[in-house]
Amino acid sequence: MAITLYTAATPNGWKISIALEELSLPYEVRVVDFAHKEQKSDWYLKLNPNGRIPTLVDDDFTVFESGAILIYLAEKTGKLMPKDVRGRSKVIQWLMFQKSGIGPMMGQANVFFRYFPEKLHSVIGRYQREVSRLFQVLDTQLASHEYIAGDYSIADIAMWPWVSGYDYSGVPIDEFPHLQRWLKLVGERPAVQAGRDVPIKRDRAAEIEAARKTGPSMLA
Repeated sequence: MAITLYTAATPNGWKISIALEELSLPYEVRVVDFAHKEQKSDWYLKLNPNGRIPTLVDDDFTVFESGAILIYLAEKTGKLMPKDVRGRSKVIQWLMFQKSGIGPMMGQANVFFRYFPEKLHSVIGRYQREVSRLFQVLDTQLASHEYIAGDYSIADIAMWPWVSGYDYSGVPIDEFPHLQRWLKLVGERPAVQAGRDVPIKRDRAAEIEAARKTGPSMLA
């Protein structure tokens, strides 16, 4: 079976390359060129009607939306998610927390703190406060759990690429010791390090410049 990952150097893209590395699944990488708005091209919209990354093609089956891709890979392999109903639900709850909270709020914080041409301090503060609140939720959970939902799972994989970029949101984590512990624990995994460098070893200066030129849509 041949897997192709359509991706770019963003947290949502890294979720899937990390998962594929953790699962030891062979895959090919197809970089989607944001600078030329390739994600909005006709051929790509046939794969992903939302015109964002990542998209995964497994032979003749296509999956878009990073959370859906993570669930698909976990169910395909029987790994990174419990098989019992309640254990599975716990993982999916935290996956949804990332998708509905951490991702959108950090994305907005990143845009207004790093990339937006005007410094709208009230807007920046609003998103940074919400990110900090979400970090507190995670810190409380991690005070009694080694990983977010118990065992290492797709919940951790979904969360780590976003939370590890806390500095790009301008949100300190000094007051969150359990979150710091978890970031280090997950970040030291070889598969996480390998997946974090897909599609290429990151160059944050180049990413920032590309984001400045293409606008906030790059961060989706």
